[in-house]
Amino acid sequence: MPDSKMATCLWFDNGEASKAAAFYASLFPDSHVGKIYTSPADNPSMKAGGELMVEFTLLGQAYLGLNGGPAFTPNEAVSFVIYTDTQEETDLYWNAIIDNGGKASDCGWCKDKWGFSWQITPRALMEAMGDPDPAAAKRAMEAMMTMQKIDIATIEAARKGA
Repeated sequence: MPDSKMATCLWFDNGEASKAAAFYASLFPDSHVGKIYTSPADNPSMKAGGELMVEFTLLGQAYLGLNGGPAFTPNEAVSFVIYTDTQEETDLYWNAIIDNGGKASDCGWCKDKWGFSWQITPRALMEAMGDPDPAAAKRAMEAMMTMQKIDIATIEAARKGA
């Protein structure tokens, strides 16, 4: 059992929780897959002995993957925001998600192969959108609205009015 008092539970179709946990943990520092629990009894999602849950940590935060079956699927109402410091880091996470069965979306959003939404967000974008000069913030946001994966150089150029 994790030391944390709270964990976010992610619902997966049967058998996918440990696969997702292993993939996520391979991407991010301070991440690992923990204990895998099997179902002690038959339940609506699986027979006794099936993989029921997996504990995992991403970027130091506790998660629980539940193999609950296809009844519920993820949607954009909840997403993971990964703040990046460089274009290389932005590219690394974005490309890993997209290149492993994911799907690109707009404004830095993408979905992984399990349907969970991720926002790969450079800190430079957040700084630009919070610029005290409203015109600079507007230019940065307008530039972001034309992108899928965020390009930091383009955001910074728009912020400067270049």
